[in-house]
Parts: sequence; C-alpha cells; structure tokens
Amino acid sequence: MATQPSDSQVVGNTLTLMEIYKEFGFESAHRLPNLPPEHKCSRLHGHSFRARIHVQGEPDPITGWVMDFAEIAANCEPVRHELDHRLLNDVPGLENPTSEVLARWIWNRLAPNLAGLCLVEVSETCTSGCLYRGA
Repeated sequence: MATQPSDSQVVGNTLTLMEIYKEFGFESAHRLPNLPPEHKCSRLHGHSFRARIHVQGEPDPITGWVMDFAEIAANCEPVRHELDHRLLNDVPGLENPTSEVLARWIWNRLAPNLAGLCLVEVSETCTSGCLYRGA
C-alpha cells in the first residue's frame, strides 16, 4: 500500500511547495578594486559574512521534510572552506568580490549538486546583503 502524505502537507489535491534554508558563516577580507581610490570599500577590510542557502520542494510523504538540513550543510562545507579566512580577491572568480558577485559564485558552486536550490542570500553586515535566485 502506498504511503499517503499527512493532511498538513496537502492543499486541495496537490502537495505543498515549501522553502527551507541553512545558513553558514565565514570570516573574510576583501577590497573592491573597481571603485575610486577614495571610496572606503576600495581599501582592504573584512566582514563576518553570512550565507543563507534556500532549497524548495515538496515535503517527502515519509519524513515530512523537503531535504535533510545535514545534506544542505554537507554541500555548503566545501564552499565555506574556500571562503573562510581568505582574501576573497585571491579566490578565482572573486577578483571583484562584491556581495552580488559572491552570491552568484556560491550559487554556481552549489547548483550542480543541490537539487531544489532556489536562492542564495549573502550578508556582509547585519544590514547589507544580496539575494540571488539563479540564472
């Protein structure tokens, strides 16, 4: 007999699409080389970056979840390792490491192996960041 989803997962006759996220942090330095020399961000400085990785899908009828958070974390760990305690400008593809470039760079690393990836959010401060929904 096939397993039926619980009532909390069904809306009408379709399963509910949900979005989950996992967050990771990394400490990095950068400078933005394409800015005028008098701009503060053209000078070397650092951030406690946060990246929030969103995955969407239908909850599994057995487990009740879209994906195991540990699976998202495992996919993120090599990316975090490439960025943590680095000068981002020295990382290939991040020669001009704006939040926008960084969000796309993370997406490109995760997308091949992370089914349902729908959003990468990068915060360089508690009030500034970028949302990237892929291409």
